[in-house]
Amino acid sequence: MTRQSVHRWLRRYAARGLAGLVDASTVPGSCPHQMASVVEARVIKMRVAHPGWGPRTIGHWLAREGVDPVPGRSSIYRCLVRNGLITPEARRRRRADYKRWERARSMELWQMDVVGGVCLADGSEAKVVTGVDDHSRFCVSALVVARATARPTCEALALAMRRHGVPAQILTDNGKVFTGRFGPGTGEVLFDRICRENGIKHLLTAPRSPTTTGKVERFHRTLRQEFLAGRVFATIEVAQSELDGWVEHYNHQRPHQGIGMVAPFERFRLARAEPSTIELENAAPDTTVGLEVAHRRVAANGRISFASTSYLAGKWLAGETVEVTCEHGVLQLHHRGVLVATHARRHSPAKQTAAIRRGQKRALRRTVTPRPAPSAASVTRKVDSSGNVSFAGTNYRVGNTFRRRQVQVAIVESSVEISIGEELIRVHPIRHDRTREHGALANPGGRPHRTNAA
Repeated sequence: MTRQSVHRWLRRYAARGLAGLVDASTVPGSCPHQMASVVEARVIKMRVAHPGWGPRTIGHWLAREGVDPVPGRSSIYRCLVRNGLITPEARRRRRADYKRWERARSMELWQMDVVGGVCLADGSEAKVVTGVDDHSRFCVSALVVARATARPTCEALALAMRRHGVPAQILTDNGKVFTGRFGPGTGEVLFDRICRENGIKHLLTAPRSPTTTGKVERFHRTLRQEFLAGRVFATIEVAQSELDGWVEHYNHQRPHQGIGMVAPFERFRLARAEPSTIELENAAPDTTVGLEVAHRRVAANGRISFASTSYLAGKWLAGETVEVTCEHGVLQLHHRGVLVATHARRHSPAKQTAAIRRGQKRALRRTVTPRPAPSAASVTRKVDSSGNVSFAGTNYRVGNTFRRRQVQVAIVESSVEISIGEELIRVHPIRHDRTREHGALANPGGRPHRTNAA
């Protein structure tokens, strides 16, 4: 034995006699970081009231209630296991095992589907045409219909586009209301025609692959658990009214684990607005009193360069323009009026003013004078991902600002004029074969694209 053990035995014998030499438990007498009983009771109460909440969601709401310190995720998990509210898993998946993909910004892709389970008082069951934005998880469509046929489904799509704008792509499964891929006919269905006429690329999942539309399927699970479970509605109108209230709460108040415990609207409101050439190019530089503002374009790696120093804005903002302000040693990045990043200043103060002046001079050089749109007959073409349009077998440059937008192409004398509405944006000399103009002008809507799988 060691000398320390002998002295420990002597102290115990002096204090309690032979009873002090009995083997005791090795459990510590106290644990400084043990969860307080009040917090443990609150965790149990939250779990009982909301069986669908996991450790991460419970920890989020504890923080919002002002609990300090907030227990860790594993501590809340062990608390729920101790009290029989969670069955311990044989093997918990690591976060690295999950492979997720999402679009870089809102309005790039919508996932749409149909879900049942809306029980009515007359014994029938209604359907819900749902749609979720891929990047923000914002619910863009939740329309209750008696039967999910082609016409009601397309009405739900049209209503969503009137409310939130036209997305670049829509992803659906191979249901007959969405595509004629496996139908008896060879033509396009109404849903495909609406997508084509609005310049939307319609993507389809592979057969028997529901995980491709996993975000809208996960939304269906939340819809069933939090809204439809055990409920019977008098009419479809009543169900729609109550569903609209739940969707409002889901979009603007309910935190979402997949996007960092924020409401979907916090991401969706950063969606790309419809660009206006006159307003963007002729706008004067921001001259906020007492605070100079610079504008920078985010690179593909999500960073900007300001005063010869690189700062991170976020990959999801690649290609967007952000406002840069620096005050009291803190650099802030804003996108469409929303604060997206904050950094401690790492650049030299002497270079800051010069960097802002250079940005303002470049903005003034880009100022253009708007010209009236051409009055000649025109055709509609969609700008591809490289910023070009194809007319009569020849590519003409439009610009990256107008990617995936529809433009009008017209032949005026010896030039090709490209416009959007009443705004003329580009003029090029004719480089195509003039004998092919008749075929190009005879197809004003453009060649219909073949529908491919996602």
